[in-house]
Amino acid sequence: MATTRAKTTTLDDDTTKPSVTEPGDGPADTTDPTEIATSVTPGTPSPEAIAAGTQNAVIPVAKAPVKKTPVSEQRVEHYEQARPDGTKVRVKHNLDTGKTEIVEAETPAETPPTTPAA
Repeated sequence: MATTRAKTTTLDDDTTKPSVTEPGDGPADTTDPTEIATSVTPGTPSPEAIAAGTQNAVIPVAKAPVKKTPVSEQRVEHYEQARPDGTKVRVKHNLDTGKTEIVEAETPAETPPTTPAA
């Protein structure tokens, strides 16, 4: 009989309870790519942990704050691109974040020309 695995495995802060990992997962496994684990000395086991025969000894590490780069420091390029129907649109691509979007400029200064000035 095949075991059905959980769609997500995350870390738990409670070191008195049983380990919450699915069969086949290690104590520090998680399906959240932003979650980082660290081993700790477990607390006094709860009756539930004693009955299960396992105890959680891994907790998530606090996530580092994400530094926001000021817009003025980001490298951005603008260019024209044809849509599938042939109409031309203006595209803004941020080289630092990878974000690409269709833009409508309010002033010509916001959308530089596609070819460099001579």
